[in-house]
Amino acid sequence: MTEQNSLPNKWAQQSPSLLALSTPEADYTWRQLKEKIDRVVASLIAQGIQKNDVLTCVGKNSPELLFTYLACLEIGAICALTMPQTERELKLKLDALYADPNDRKLWLAQSYESLNTYVTINDSDAHSSISKHDYDESNLASIIFTSGSMGAPKAVAHTSKQHLASASGLLQQFHFKQGDTWLLSLPMYHVSGLSIIYRWLYAGATLKIGTGNLLDDINGVSHASLVATQLKRLIECDQPLALTHVLLGGSHIPLELSQRAAEQGIETWLGYGMTEAASTVTAKPIDQHYSAGKVLPNRQVMLKGQRIYIGGETLASGYYCKGTLMPLREGGWFDSKDLGEWVEGELKIIGRADNLFISGGENIHCEEIEAELNKHPEIIQSVVVPIADVEFGHRPVAVIQTRIDLTQSEIESTLGGLTRFKWPDAYYSMPEALLADGIKVPRSRVKQWLETKLS
Repeated sequence: MTEQNSLPNKWAQQSPSLLALSTPEADYTWRQLKEKIDRVVASLIAQGIQKNDVLTCVGKNSPELLFTYLACLEIGAICALTMPQTERELKLKLDALYADPNDRKLWLAQSYESLNTYVTINDSDAHSSISKHDYDESNLASIIFTSGSMGAPKAVAHTSKQHLASASGLLQQFHFKQGDTWLLSLPMYHVSGLSIIYRWLYAGATLKIGTGNLLDDINGVSHASLVATQLKRLIECDQPLALTHVLLGGSHIPLELSQRAAEQGIETWLGYGMTEAASTVTAKPIDQHYSAGKVLPNRQVMLKGQRIYIGGETLASGYYCKGTLMPLREGGWFDSKDLGEWVEGELKIIGRADNLFISGGENIHCEEIEAELNKHPEIIQSVVVPIADVEFGHRPVAVIQTRIDLTQSEIESTLGGLTRFKWPDAYYSMPEALLADGIKVPRSRVKQWLETKLS
């Protein structure tokens, strides 16, 4: 097999002095970035990380997380990325990945005493040469977690080749090139954040990692992935913006917001995508027609009735389970469990076909929250439904039947095992009218009642 050159190495050879990465601590040219990656590679190898090993990285965006991911690509190791969370939730993910608990390799931005197999990044004394070059774009490169039935985590595995097919297809239409800067405004443990990394690598442009303060981080940035409320805040602030392109996610984007952005020279796009398809599947500049846009190059979309099926070069290699890849395709197609329709050649999304919904880019399963609420001895049943939210797209709200009156803190006493973001925003008592049949209340009836009440 012909040895392949990774993209950081390619750009270090072709554009060594161009700015590759801007962080709060330091800036790196492509040559300096390659040297940094080489040192991290040596550090990881010294700690026993080898080709095809799975290194689970727990943490928010940071330069160290990026260096670790890029070093894993060089080694041929697989980087599993996940958010800071409760120990119970992390153990569920680790159990899904590793057949043998002794094989667990963790890079942690937070510590758990019972999970002490830490890998550290300490490159100060590491030798910069790489003893073995195992980069191949067909190696499994990333694992991103998404919720399955009952909230059980699914580990979606992609190669760099699949991520780069996603990046190249989008960038044929959403222009991003050397000299441009994309802000890493979304977490790497979401496919939407990891896709920014691959667009940057594909284009050989500049990536910026900020401090988390958007008004400061946006300085000097030409490209960003934002939600509508963030873009609105930027447009209404007094500071000058270098922004030229914004890829928007979340709820429906008002045309008026896009028009205001255009007045400041900002091109706004929206799209539709998912973890299994390496982020964006369809996209378009925002206009007066409400749709998710046309299918991007390297992707395929098929509708069976209204059910959306995805194919093409960006589709994941499979679900990673205890060292084995489980197929996600059915006859060459992936069932997205989303519903849609074609409108003048563009895909219009109708909604989810199951009880999984997306809140601020995070998958939330209604039944996962219900299972925790129902552990309370005074709760008879609970029904969680997603309610539209301007900032996050949707948020969970719970309707509960109890034996006695409970305060909110009493209700939430059973939710300690869930990430705080999954806790319902509000709680309502189950109305007697919905209990008339004496059986579990259908979610559809609860949702209809709640929407009527809130309206």
